[in-house]
Amino acid sequence: MDALHGLYDTAVANPFVRVGAIVLCSLVAMLVVDFVVTRFCRVLARRTTTTMDDSFIEISHRPVRTTVMLIGLGLALRQIEVMPRVEVVIIAVLQTIGILVWTGFAMRFVTLLLAHLSQAENINVVETRTRPLFDNMAKLVFIAAAIYLILVSWNINVSAWLASAGIIGIAIGFAAKDTLANLFSGIFILADAPYKIGDYINLDSGDRGQVTHVGLRSTRLLTRDDVEITVPNSVIANAKIINETGGRHEKERVRVKVGVAYGTDIDRLREVLFDIGTSHPETCDDPEPRVRFRQFGDWSLEFELLCWIKEPVLRGRVLDALNTEVYKALAREGIEIPYPKRDVYIKQMPGTN
Repeated sequence: MDALHGLYDTAVANPFVRVGAIVLCSLVAMLVVDFVVTRFCRVLARRTTTTMDDSFIEISHRPVRTTVMLIGLGLALRQIEVMPRVEVVIIAVLQTIGILVWTGFAMRFVTLLLAHLSQAENINVVETRTRPLFDNMAKLVFIAAAIYLILVSWNINVSAWLASAGIIGIAIGFAAKDTLANLFSGIFILADAPYKIGDYINLDSGDRGQVTHVGLRSTRLLTRDDVEITVPNSVIANAKIINETGGRHEKERVRVKVGVAYGTDIDRLREVLFDIGTSHPETCDDPEPRVRFRQFGDWSLEFELLCWIKEPVLRGRVLDALNTEVYKALAREGIEIPYPKRDVYIKQMPGTN
């Protein structure tokens, strides 16, 4: 019995035996944690209706295992005598590994969380079109935090780096203020989402087109002439935007103004215009076309034929067809389309008494 105690004391006194025991215990703890995470937590996750918890378990058990092993290696390092500088370097390496592992986990988790929030029906915080923006911003924050923590773990003076970064940032800000203005405007456009890819928009400048690309620096429009216009985000963010595709639905109302002579049978005119609106194949039945008597003009009675089209891209073609049909129908019905006339009365011819 005394021999066993002596052997135990000798083993405990040996630092390398203690290191081996701590490493072995760390491996066992890592396996236990992995078993708990992969087995027990997965059983609980199967009871939920969402798949987010399953994905969270998949990405979390690796950093948890790594952390347990790093803690064990740190404890084992304290059992042996090494030079202080070597110990500082080894501890810094272990901390750096842990920081990198958990930074990768945080980046994967935020991607998973944003994907879940963008697909949730009762949560409107993140939308599909703005998810890449929030994802990139969150990853930049995590990378900056990881760099800061790594510098701290290596006992590097962060204040000097921050001061240098501040001076460099001010210089870059002055040199690239227009680029930064476009960048921040692009962020606000993506977050506010006044339009999206595929929408037809009108700008203050008179430009009208379909949005083909929304970037952090500029927005691209494809006009009806198949000409692509690139508008800087700083300009478009301060402009009045008319989104023809926005609203409750994509339908758009077109107006055909018709002027007829005084004395026209307006009831018959209403029937003619309504038949033209309902017979065209590219006008909508819901809402149905309408005819409105707008005002008594100087030369004519002013009417409007109002029709809805399925999408803004059809506006030019439908207006052309409706104007053509209105002109032909009024000619068939003998309804006059008046134009300004002047009656000139000559009181006396020049050169006569």
